[in-house]
Order: sequence, then structure tokens, then C-alpha cells
Amino acid sequence: MEQSIKKGTPNLILKNISKTFYFKDESVSVIKNISLDVYGNEFLVILGPGKCGKTTLLNIIAGLMEKTSGDVIFASEDDTNPGRLGFVFQRYALFPWKTVMENVESGMRFRGVPKKERREKAQYYIDLVNLTGFEKAYPKKLSGGMKQRVGIARAFANDTNILLMDEPFGALDAQTRYQMQDELCKIWSNKKKTIVFVTSNIEEALYLADRIVLLSAAPAVVKAEYEVKLARPRSLVSNEFLQLRKKIEDNTDLDL
Repeated sequence: MEQSIKKGTPNLILKNISKTFYFKDESVSVIKNISLDVYGNEFLVILGPGKCGKTTLLNIIAGLMEKTSGDVIFASEDDTNPGRLGFVFQRYALFPWKTVMENVESGMRFRGVPKKERREKAQYYIDLVNLTGFEKAYPKKLSGGMKQRVGIARAFANDTNILLMDEPFGALDAQTRYQMQDELCKIWSNKKKTIVFVTSNIEEALYLADRIVLLSAAPAVVKAEYEVKLARPRSLVSNEFLQLRKKIEDNTDLDL
């Protein structure tokens, strides 16, 4: 296995995480003994084929699903509370009865942040994701890319140390997907939070990641880790990009 060497104290440690689903007549192993360290300000991408357990692993980290065995360890006590982890879902998990501003404010409002403070912070992130002027719009009036911008702004505005992202651009058209990848890179470069991003797309993983963790088909195990040292912003057609893409492709269980 190729290992990416990191220094410092991890923000998040996964130790031998396994998940098995039990049914009446059978059991299905989805994740098997996954161990992983995630570091401060790191953009970590978990890459793997569909239905391999990537979303299950993210849900276990978030505390939304019980693991069968293993340990999830956070450096900060605040992060042990699921409400203190940012999460951007595959689909547009917005409150349809709330405006853009109200959606972005929602996590802070739940935590009791004073109205003036949360409004100022929400406006900052709305501006950062290029939604200025849409503060009073409802989700039904927004395009898919705009809805995901709201979700990203809400997650960052909640002031979490760790942001989990579950294939957030998978439902977007190709052009919008590239635009959203650029937007996310700009926001992350500005705020430098720890991001754990799940995808089944090699190009997306290479474009975004500091480090890629490659999972096998289910039951998922860690096949390899790749440190991505390419300068940002990245070119999808540079020799270095294409060489690393081929290296990962040759070791993947993805259907290409």
C-alpha cells in the first residue's frame, strides 16, 4: 500500500471500523477494518466504487449510523457532537420553507448564536459562494448548483472543525460540477477547515484532494493512499495529473 506521510496531531482517527448489516436470513459486510488518520486543514478524498460503503463510513463518522466495531476518535470534544460536524449531502438537504439566508443561518440558530452575529456570518458565506442577491429566495427558485452552494455555505457557517461531504456534486451537470469544484477549492483555501469528501470520480478526487484514500469494492478496505502534490489550481490535462490518474485507475475497482 502506498502511504502518505503526515505530521502533526490528527483531527480525526478511525480505528478498525467495520459495519455489517444484519437481516432476517443473512448478513452483509459493507466496511471491513478501516483505519485512517485525518489531519487539520487537510482536504481528504475517499474514492471508491458505487455501493462500496463510502457513504456508510461518512455516516459513522458523523454519528448518524452505529458501527459494528472499531473506534471513531476526535481531537476536539466539540466534534463528538453530531450537531457540531458540518455535513453536505448528495441531495439538496435544504429546508424548503426557509429562504437562502434562513437555511444558512439554521445551524447557528439551533446553537443559540445571537441573531446579529449569525446574520453577519451567514451573509459572509452567502457572498463567498456567490449567492449575493438571493438571500430571500426559496430553494424551489434555485438551480441545482445554487442549492448545493447554500448547503456548502450552511456547513461552513456552522463553524465546525471538520466538514463531511457525500458526493455533493454527483447530481449536477458536468459544467456546473466543474464550477462547484472550483468554488469549493476557493472557499477551502480561504477558510482551511478539515474536509472529508466522498466521490467515485477519479478526476474529481485528483482535482480536490491533498490526499486520496482508495477503497475497494464492498466489503470496503483501504487499498491505497495517494498524496496529491500538484499545484493549485490544477489542470485536468497536465502530464502529472494524467500520470497520477492512470496510476490510480490501474489500482481501482471502479467501473470505467
